[in-house]
Amino acid sequence: MNRRYIITLVGHIAGIAILSIGSWQAYHTGLYFSGTTLIILLTALSYSLYRIQTRQLHFFSTLTEAVKHEDLSLSIRAPFSDPRIQRKAEELSEALKDLHQKLLDEEVKVKYYSELLDKVDTAILIIDKEGSIEWDNQAARQLLNGQSVLPEKLMVALQSHKHVISLPDPTTQSADWAIDAIRVYLQGMERWLVTLKYIHSAIEDTETEAWQKLARVLTHEIMNSITPIISLAETLDECCTDSQRQDAIRPGLQVIHQRGQRLLKFVENYRKLTHLPRPEIEEINVLSFLADLQRLFPDEKYIFQPPTETLYIHADRTQMGQLFINLLKNAAEACTQIPNPKVEISVTATHGRIYFTISDNGEGIRPEVTERIFVPFFTTKPDGSGIGLSLCRQIVLFHGGQISVRSAVGQGSQFTVSLPLFFH
Repeated sequence: MNRRYIITLVGHIAGIAILSIGSWQAYHTGLYFSGTTLIILLTALSYSLYRIQTRQLHFFSTLTEAVKHEDLSLSIRAPFSDPRIQRKAEELSEALKDLHQKLLDEEVKVKYYSELLDKVDTAILIIDKEGSIEWDNQAARQLLNGQSVLPEKLMVALQSHKHVISLPDPTTQSADWAIDAIRVYLQGMERWLVTLKYIHSAIEDTETEAWQKLARVLTHEIMNSITPIISLAETLDECCTDSQRQDAIRPGLQVIHQRGQRLLKFVENYRKLTHLPRPEIEEINVLSFLADLQRLFPDEKYIFQPPTETLYIHADRTQMGQLFINLLKNAAEACTQIPNPKVEISVTATHGRIYFTISDNGEGIRPEVTERIFVPFFTTKPDGSGIGLSLCRQIVLFHGGQISVRSAVGQGSQFTVSLPLFFH
């Protein structure tokens, strides 16, 4: 404790004691004026001691309130004018400001990591032993519909150490998720860090990359072989001046030329798959986008059901147009043998994602065909190239989305495109 403060405190107490005794003696001996003077001095000294204690209480009260309300930027003023006490108050103020800055830095880090974890497509949760969710990222909230308690199916899977679990996604389809859990201790209490990764997303990305590599190799090799063949056939055709030789050679050269052109067209389809540019992202108003599509498909068989609210996505408008034009055309072709064809596109939004559903009342797709429908160059159409739906899936994956199909023979088909929703 500061020596000057002790001396001041002891001096006040001694002064009060002396003045009390002196005033009593003065009144006892009849010196009323002197006694009154001493009482006045006693009152002043007592008030001074009271002020000292009040300033101390105010100092500690201010400090306590600042810490309690995390107002650590407050400048602490010394309760006394003693230089050493003032220096200690300044040091305390600096310490509080340093602590305040550290807390701000930690808050920025926490916010940054929270934003970062919200952007990943892996569902991440922190739960207690009973399964209560203490923290989750956006992917987890979407998957579990914002529940505060881990579903029983997930809890059983964790307890039985399962690595894969099947959960319904927002399109009511079942999807497989890889599940992993790590035991951690937070503030001395046991918690579980749980991650859920959509398996098919990784598989689709790997599969797409493999197809692209294969297509690039095939394109390079076939182009190097077929281009000189076509050129040579044209040159030989021009060099045939003898009419007899023309009759014998030209038909064969024409066959070579025709087959070469068809093969070249086939290779060009490969090129379309491998040279799809990365999206040029812009803000797209979904209502405006659907209105543009409706102008392209004015026929009454196309039924557009826009959302009831204004929604936005971040996407490449040209690629989005190509995606939905392909899907709508395919749906219309599936209804060519139906008396009252109907193609419906509807839009819903939930848990940070937007869902475009293209339904038709066509012939439907056989199960064995449904499994291969997104495989490049697979087609059931006599004149089809087999790249339309492959391009659609590639566009959706480039935009961080998913595309799925549900179909039954004789009951029509339903394609669902899921994309991240953009919030203003």
